[in-house]
Amino acid sequence: MSAELQKVFEAASNILLGKQEVVKLSLACLLARGHLLIEDLPGVGKTTLAHTLAHLLGLHYQRIQFTSDLLPSDIIGVSIYERNEQRFQFHPGPVFAQLVLADEINRATPKAQSALLEAMEERQVTTDGQTHGLPEPFFVIATQNPSHQVGTFPLPESQLDRFLMRVRIGYPERNAERELLAGEDRRQVLQRTPVAMNNLNLADYQQQVSQVHVADALIDYCQDILLFSRNSPDYRHGLSPRAGLAILQGARAWAFLEGRKLVLPEDLQAVLPATVGHRLQAAGDCGGSQGDGMVKNLLSAVPVP
Repeated sequence: MSAELQKVFEAASNILLGKQEVVKLSLACLLARGHLLIEDLPGVGKTTLAHTLAHLLGLHYQRIQFTSDLLPSDIIGVSIYERNEQRFQFHPGPVFAQLVLADEINRATPKAQSALLEAMEERQVTTDGQTHGLPEPFFVIATQNPSHQVGTFPLPESQLDRFLMRVRIGYPERNAERELLAGEDRRQVLQRTPVAMNNLNLADYQQQVSQVHVADALIDYCQDILLFSRNSPDYRHGLSPRAGLAILQGARAWAFLEGRKLVLPEDLQAVLPATVGHRLQAAGDCGGSQGDGMVKNLLSAVPVP
């Protein structure tokens, strides 16, 4: 890991105490030009993680609070008739930022959720027949509460598939929680923490990640995982080619953070739960839940090259 990325990692770990693996996965996701889904109970630091990454990476940041009455125009923007110019003028919404936090995304209706689909996939939005490009870089970090909580609308598979990774923060360990309870408010700590890099440096690192070598044997390993998920009766749906690309992109970024220019099997295994856990569903489960146990079955069933 470069000194600059190490600085980002250490600063983020100082804000989100005891969650180094979550921080590293989140960094890998952004370096791989992916979008990140953070799923967990309220109050464990989901929003804090998104705000921390935006601050440390020097990105223009916008937060959208998803609620049941949110409209697509509240996200994308709206065209307003300007009388002086006698034409409609587009007023961009909060999605026109480098890092967009879609907070509690599953509390909005499917109509509002779908407003992000084009933005996440094509880095653009279309309204009133006109297409508007989004800033570079462009990331969406979405948080969602567990689906069993009141007032949630589960994300459809098509939207889950837009997220390169899904992570869960979980409760902190006792020592980390003690430091959190007895110490200073983490938001105040973040305010004093300097920005660690700029957009140009981030783009350079992303370019380097894309050049990390993946051997043919590792591509075969990835394909074997995809084929096993499609042929096994344990899964409701098999993994798509987009899932395979997500696995390899995430593995490249993880290897890069480990200071290597080639991907090893353990890099792929390290990111597999985060890249495919939200894409897998048990064959007999109609409730839309995904579990890490199905990922463990993949890892144990598919031989390592």
